[in-house]
Amino acid sequence: MKSIITIHNLKFQGIWDVKTVRDITGLPAYYFTPDKLEAYGDANYLKGGIVYADAVTTVSETYAEEIKTPFYGERLDGLMRARSNCLRGIVNGIDYDEYNPETDKMIEFNYNSRNFRKEKIKNKRALQRDLGLAQNDGTFLIGIVSRLTDQKGFDLIAYMMDEMCQQDLQFVVLGTGEEKYENMFRHFAWKYQGKVSANIYYSEAMSHRIYASCDAFLMPSLFEPCGLSQLMSLRYGTVPIVRETGGLKDTVQPYNEYESTGTGFSFANYNAHEMFNTVKYAMYVYYNKKREWNKLIDRGMAMDFSWNNSARKYEDLYRSL
Repeated sequence: MKSIITIHNLKFQGIWDVKTVRDITGLPAYYFTPDKLEAYGDANYLKGGIVYADAVTTVSETYAEEIKTPFYGERLDGLMRARSNCLRGIVNGIDYDEYNPETDKMIEFNYNSRNFRKEKIKNKRALQRDLGLAQNDGTFLIGIVSRLTDQKGFDLIAYMMDEMCQQDLQFVVLGTGEEKYENMFRHFAWKYQGKVSANIYYSEAMSHRIYASCDAFLMPSLFEPCGLSQLMSLRYGTVPIVRETGGLKDTVQPYNEYESTGTGFSFANYNAHEMFNTVKYAMYVYYNKKREWNKLIDRGMAMDFSWNNSARKYEDLYRSL
């Protein structure tokens, strides 16, 4: 029997002491050596899976390359390099029936790629009203739906939030996670009432409303194996602003004003000012080049990140084994 292991996030490895894992698995001591399940003195389940699988996949092509390097490799980069001939990235998909602005029951006003210019704005008005944001059709509304962890780039946002809130924009945040980030967004919502809405809980319905209402979606991740939020925002005609890492680099094509191409905005370095400048550039296009902005939405909504494409790649991989 052939086996494939798929790495969703290399950070989470299943590390316990050798005795505990031997007790759980019943495996003999033979398996707990540096070329098998042992790593840095402990037993590592993920390492065992990578060592023994016939093929290794991860959830985007760029992440498959990144995890061969020390920065992204989570102390397993040597093993990833050793197995690189069996390693490939296949980007995740989303359910295009569940995430469909034309039929979504969780949003107030349905729309599609033909009528979004008239209909999408109604969702924005409703969200501004319900969350206590200043009512203004024109204000640039940025959404964040995320686990609130350091992986997601919130240190960059913390550093620049005061400066960003001097701009003509609004933020709506949804998610839970580390206490310092939860409190950070609560603080900014208190400090910038009418500009920042911090929703420190999780609600599937509210996440759909945010995807359908916002003008842009911010994801400045430190690392991102695939990321699904940017795929959902593209589907809903909300322009992603992302850092070029992992699946974000593979799924968001940066806007090129000279060729009129791209589906979002991106920046390369994990740098707060670079993120801020990219947000400002997106705002500039939104306020001054409305036709170009709408073309960005057109191209984003035309992308296909449904499971159809990814499933075929998995099928090819299974058959090749």
